[in-house]
Amino acid sequence: LKMDEAQKIRNEVVKNIKKYFELKHAKKDFIPGKTKISYAGRIYDENEMIAAVDSILDFWLTVKDKNLEFCNKFSDFLKVKNTILVNSGSSANLLAVSALRSNQFDRRIKREEEIITPAMTFPTAINPIIQNNLVPVVVDSEVGTYNIKVDELEKAYSKKAKAIMIPHILGNPCDMDVIMDFAKDKNLIVIEDSCDALQSKYGNKYCGTFGDLGTFSFYAAHHIFMGEGGAITTNNDDLYKILKSLRDWVRVYQYDEDKSPFEERFSYKIDDIQYDARYFFTNIGYNLKPLDLQAAIGIVQLEKLPTFTELRKENFDKMYKELSKYDELILPKKVKKADPSWFGFPITINTNKFSRLQLVEWLEKNNIQTRYAFAGNITKHPAYKNVKMRIVGNLKNADRIMKDSFFVGIFPGINQEMLN
Repeated sequence: LKMDEAQKIRNEVVKNIKKYFELKHAKKDFIPGKTKISYAGRIYDENEMIAAVDSILDFWLTVKDKNLEFCNKFSDFLKVKNTILVNSGSSANLLAVSALRSNQFDRRIKREEEIITPAMTFPTAINPIIQNNLVPVVVDSEVGTYNIKVDELEKAYSKKAKAIMIPHILGNPCDMDVIMDFAKDKNLIVIEDSCDALQSKYGNKYCGTFGDLGTFSFYAAHHIFMGEGGAITTNNDDLYKILKSLRDWVRVYQYDEDKSPFEERFSYKIDDIQYDARYFFTNIGYNLKPLDLQAAIGIVQLEKLPTFTELRKENFDKMYKELSKYDELILPKKVKKADPSWFGFPITINTNKFSRLQLVEWLEKNNIQTRYAFAGNITKHPAYKNVKMRIVGNLKNADRIMKDSFFVGIFPGINQEMLN
């Protein structure tokens, strides 16, 4: 009887969430020039709110059933073997690089060895390299694609280079044929930062599934959201175990007390001292787990992703068509086999008639939100002035991007009226 009563209350909660959503979160009228058009944002309805509250009512909170369900569905969607959920895309990058430093990894990268990465990037793609006592080898980027300049990869290589960290900037796939051939030839580990590029494709494969590791972000601005959140994908079972250890207080393994025998839990030894597996530490890591309610939101969002992607592509195509008449602007371009799900619409100023700041200021004053093209040339920022790195060439394109590039939104929350 108590359970029946509890279920009735639960059903009432769901009904009230639907009513609340209609009252509190109903769409407001768009007024051109007055209503702000964001560069990105959350697209949701009562279903995400119901999923989150339903998870809270169970009150487990930390990772459990919803985490497992999301990881399985995400792996199936991308056609990869393993997904591990973390608390942000930045944490995903940190764990991906940290896993390569683990003494349990048979291709372990040693201190002061190198990882190749582009100058035009987001800081949390290069920071894990530095934080793991490795040396970034910084390569120029391309104006238009904003991705790594693949014809300079050979110049970047040295015997100390052990991996390559490739961000698919603003959802635009890198030239993965060239990159994977280069990595295979030089025996390099490949990390794909796909935080901007969920459901972007190169050929018949999704970004984040080419390399040894793929990373994703579910921050509010990205293709799907959990509020905060991120994921790492890999087909390598050994890396998967290392990643779980690094994420979960660096225990030797994660086990279920209801399923694992008592003897197994207490079978570990340190200097002949019998020890509990819960406190047997095999890596140097963190606690970077998300909440289960975030995974619950993510499950609903993942179902909507194909629709979101189509809307992004439609908005991109309309924007491109309208702006292609202006020689003063360099519009985004993609490599031949790329099928991007664009995160934003990047533009580079190509005239002396006006500056980037003048155009951005005009847009912002008219309530059209803008963002600069991430770091531009990351090596010029104050945080990296005294960091050990090896720079390839003069990074002139990254400098140009830093001076002249920005992007505006094309996310699904921008409708035709807003786009106009």
